[in-house]
This record gives sequence, structure tokens and C-alpha cells, in this order.
Amino acid sequence: MKKRRLGRSALTVSEICLGTMTFGSMADEPTSLRILDKAFDAGIDFLDAAEVYPVPPDPNWAGRTEEIVGKWLATRPRDSVIVATKVAGPSGGWFQAPVRHGKGTLDRHSIMVAIEGSLARLGTDYIDLYQTHWPDPDLPYDETMEALTRAVAEGKVRAVGCSNESAYGLTKSLWASDAGGFVRHDTIQNNFSLLNRRFEDALAEVCRREKVSLIPYSPIAGGVLSGKYQGGAWPAGARFSLYKEHAARGAAMTRRFVNEKSLESTRRLAVIAADAGLPPVTLAVAWSLAHDFVGSTIIGATRPEQLDDILRAADVTLSADVLSACDKVTREILYPMG
Repeated sequence: MKKRRLGRSALTVSEICLGTMTFGSMADEPTSLRILDKAFDAGIDFLDAAEVYPVPPDPNWAGRTEEIVGKWLATRPRDSVIVATKVAGPSGGWFQAPVRHGKGTLDRHSIMVAIEGSLARLGTDYIDLYQTHWPDPDLPYDETMEALTRAVAEGKVRAVGCSNESAYGLTKSLWASDAGGFVRHDTIQNNFSLLNRRFEDALAEVCRREKVSLIPYSPIAGGVLSGKYQGGAWPAGARFSLYKEHAARGAAMTRRFVNEKSLESTRRLAVIAADAGLPPVTLAVAWSLAHDFVGSTIIGATRPEQLDDILRAADVTLSADVLSACDKVTREILYPMG
């Protein structure tokens, strides 16, 4: 497994990151531990969690994912694993399980209390990469960045990043850091895949110029690019089979990911993958890794065997012809996820 540096930080991580969002919900604890073992044995040393995980959320589950990761982390040398987690921020709606420290803002108090909670659940005395999960548009970036700077100074956090941020928000936060002498975001974690290339519209250029690494989530578009939803299928236990039953945000997310345009794009991309001798998920992850602004691509699994085709991507370099064919699908079906 090749390694890449995250932004300007000292963190060097495997180019594939294991996302743990489903640990404790769609994947029970024994299954989650097996997935962690398999990923680590394959060379993945970078894990991503969040204080509100697992998803789908439940009032009794918030923090369960970090507890499972902490249990596994206790079986490995701490310095052999790069651990990332997130403070919730005001995500609101269906996604937001109750946050244990309160309302879910990015003020100084909320951040410091959230860090202590994550440290306790993870069973560690430091977090390698601490990220704001959702921006807080009503709070000055100075306050958030000052709080993160304090966490770094106290040795509780090594580097910081943001998630689900806009080009304006990332640029504004970097300006606040430079002006105030605060730590800078070294990473941004946003949705980026063959079905959602909006990151390239503006954020990619910010990342290149400011040396911020994208850590893409959903490179397989929540499993859509595997082809499991083709032909009107709703597999039992699959993410959007579960989400579509939830009101408001769950149903809206399902429509965003699984729709006529996304399914037609998936069909065409599956042909490109077959012609290249690759499973569709291998193509999707290898495509993500082909971008110069990507630090490490987050993948997820609910069963250990799902890692097999994903891990193949670490050894795949897509040809110019394959990349061009993927671009053609994007041009002909623009913004399949809206």
C-alpha cells in the first residue's frame, strides 16, 4: 500500500482509508473488528470515524463507532495507526444523532468537550487528524480555528481538517488561520466520485494552491457504482434500502444517489470497467486515487469480503484511455447526483 502526505502536515497515511461509519449499526461489533483486521493486514493504516457515528443513527448509538475502533486500537501499537475523527458541527436533520456534548456547534467549549469524549471512547490520549464534520456558518472561523489550535498545543490533536465544506468556507478558514496565527486545515473531507465531480468545479483548485489534501468519501457513491441498485433492485440490508425508509433526509439522500441519471452513468461505467478487466468498484476507487489533490480515499464495508475488490485499486493505474472514457460519461450525463 502506497503512502501519501496529508496537506502540509507531518501525517503520512495509506492512500486508502477505512471509513467506519457503519460500525455498530449495519456492521455489528465482531464483524467490524474483522473488517479492521483485514484492512490493517492489507496495509491500511488510516481510519476515519466521527462522534455521531454510526449511521443510520439512533439515539442510543451515538459514539458507538468510536468505542468499537477504540477496542480494536487497544490491540495494536498506537503509533502504527493514524486515527481521524470529527466534531459534529450543526449538521442537523436526519443524519444528526444526538451529540453527547450538547447542541452540536463549533464554538470553543463544544470542541474541547467533544475532543475529550472522543479520546475517552477511542481509548487514546491523542487524535491524529481532528475534523469539523459540518461547517458552522453562524460562527466566526476565528473561534473554531483558535479552539483547534489550543487542542494541538495541548497535544490532544496532531493535525486538523474540515468536512462538507465549500470553496468559500475552506478559503475563509485558511485566511482566518493565516491572519490569526492559528493552525490550518490540512485536509478536507467531501463527497467525490465518478457520480459526483462537483469538487473539481472550484475546491480542487483551492486544494492545489493551498496544499490541502482531499480525503474523498463515498468514492463508490454509497455502493451505487457497484451496480447493486441496477434494474430497480433494492438489496436487503444495503445502505439506500435502509435510508429510503427514513423520512426527510434519508429519503432525500436516497433520491440523490439512486436516480435515473446515476443508474445510467453506472451502467456505462460498468462497461468501461469490464473492458479494462476490472470490477466496477475497483475502477471507482482507482479513479479517485488518480487525482493529484487526493490524499487518501475513504472506503467502507459492512462485510470483510467487500474489501477484496476495493483493495485491488491500490495496485491499479488507470490508462489515459480509461480516464478519457470516464470523462466522456461525465460530459454526457452531467451531475448525476444533482
